[in-house]
Amino acid sequence: MNLPNKLTISRIILSPVFMVLFLLENKTTRILSLIVFTIAALTDLYDGYLARKYNVTTNFGKFMDPLADKILTSTAFISFVSLGYAKAWMVLTIIGREFLITGLRSAAAYKGYVILPSFLAKVKTTVQMTVIVFMLIVINGHTILGNSASNISLFNISQMQIHFDWMIFITMLITVWTGMDYIIKSLPLIKSLLK
Repeated sequence: MNLPNKLTISRIILSPVFMVLFLLENKTTRILSLIVFTIAALTDLYDGYLARKYNVTTNFGKFMDPLADKILTSTAFISFVSLGYAKAWMVLTIIGREFLITGLRSAAAYKGYVILPSFLAKVKTTVQMTVIVFMLIVINGHTILGNSASNISLFNISQMQIHFDWMIFITMLITVWTGMDYIIKSLPLIKSLLK
């Protein structure tokens, strides 16, 4: 269990911590939830960097790193849905794609193949995490400012929701697109798995 793999595991552990802090809905825990999510997201950059720099890439890391990302982002999107900040159908589409591809990667791993994340998939993860951090910053601003938030367009609840809907919709399209890219590129592998 090298340091990059420990960072990957920490991302999984921090996911429910983030969710609990975010769902408590008070100023302190909201700020803490932003800090926890940001730290967890940064471990994604750092674990890959360390694995490449010190040449300690493992099959465990190759499989668990993208899974940890999916757990973290899915936890955040589910939290947003539960408090009405995100539309359930968009989030279900995102999560459905994530776990469809995870299922494909698991089946491939069972047969001895490792499907590495594509460049597009890495862009997708970056977009998802950026959108989540932005939403957390805006939600925190709204929570901290309270009633006076309605005077600032970004923190006005109706304007805020429009921004969130568009951001998640675009994220959903990118997520579905990368899922289709995975499936198309993995068709020979999928056919062999079905035999």
